[in-house]
Amino acid sequence: MNDARRYILVLNCGSSSIKFALFDAASDPLPRRPAWNGKVQGIGGAQPDFGETGVAPRPVELAPAHPYRDALNLILRRMRAWLGGGRLAAVAHRVVHGGSQYAEPVRIDSAILRDLRGYIPLAPLHQPFALEAIEILLAEQPELLQIACFDTAFHHTIPQVERILPLPYDAWERGLRRYGFHGLSYEYLSIALRERHGAAAEGRVIAAHLGSGASLCAMRGLRSQATTMGFSALDGLMMGTRTGALDPGAVLYLMEIERLSLEEVGRILYHESGLKGVSGISADPRDLLAREADAPRARLALDLYVRRVVREIGALTAVLGGLDMLVFTAGIGEHSVELRRRICAGLAWLGVQLDETANAAQAAVLSASGSAVRVAIEPTNEEWIAARHALDLGA
Repeated sequence: MNDARRYILVLNCGSSSIKFALFDAASDPLPRRPAWNGKVQGIGGAQPDFGETGVAPRPVELAPAHPYRDALNLILRRMRAWLGGGRLAAVAHRVVHGGSQYAEPVRIDSAILRDLRGYIPLAPLHQPFALEAIEILLAEQPELLQIACFDTAFHHTIPQVERILPLPYDAWERGLRRYGFHGLSYEYLSIALRERHGAAAEGRVIAAHLGSGASLCAMRGLRSQATTMGFSALDGLMMGTRTGALDPGAVLYLMEIERLSLEEVGRILYHESGLKGVSGISADPRDLLAREADAPRARLALDLYVRRVVREIGALTAVLGGLDMLVFTAGIGEHSVELRRRICAGLAWLGVQLDETANAAQAAVLSASGSAVRVAIEPTNEEWIAARHALDLGA
């Protein structure tokens, strides 16, 4: 199928899935669509499956003792078969946390890997799995170029007043601060918005990354000025199974009065809250929209989700001193016509006017001609950003 071209593999490793995308590094410019992609999901569960370009997901068997290693090896075997005579030039990894040190992608070696392990407590649901993939490849193919691309890096432009937490100052010195996440997504938007909207994208922009995880980023000059997701992936917006920002007194109550263990509280905050927790039905807003007419808690969950997004957009508008553009991205932001409509309705006080026809058609620009704020959709492309960084670093 393929000649001796160079390719970059991008891996996005989560606790129960590995997404992958292969880019043709010999093409100039680097194509934004991968030549081959897919994911293994359900890792560690009873019914994992594997899907790839042109092939529907199918069940796979992963060894119970080391399912993650098996899943990675499955991807690598399928990749080698797809490559034929092609050559893998590099692997780029989405690494959630780079702390305060890593503001740019880096080449990975054993010393960098050791350093990145120190950030596992800051992102326990994501960091270990990216590092496990890196470690496996480093052991098996030490000569292979591996690049770490950090979700926190884009937010290094945020001023200290936005990053510092109102704790005793020595907490800041120990590294407790607002870092911000979804940075690869926002970095892509910083490129794509300029291409699509020109000078209008350089003003006061709020990007809404709404997926199973969710956050907002306030930009000026397409650089991050503030974000809703701070020290951890629990902060800010309500999400599929996560609380978003929560009064810490509620956590103390769960532990002191209800006597829940740290592990039990962690499970509630990360896996049993958000849309799933409030509705008691699902973490997927599509399911809740289908049930809201006859399930009051489904409607309540959606109302709370929208309220939290609207409230945080208002807060970030205050930080920016106004709003010129609102951009929706990620799974919910790009595809949910109804939730975009409800969010924009809650922002009418800002002069937001939605063009209902454009919204239903998933147009690039959703706002009506008289809207004081331009409203847009911009599909994100984190994998291309990671591949681009690998190319810049020698792939």
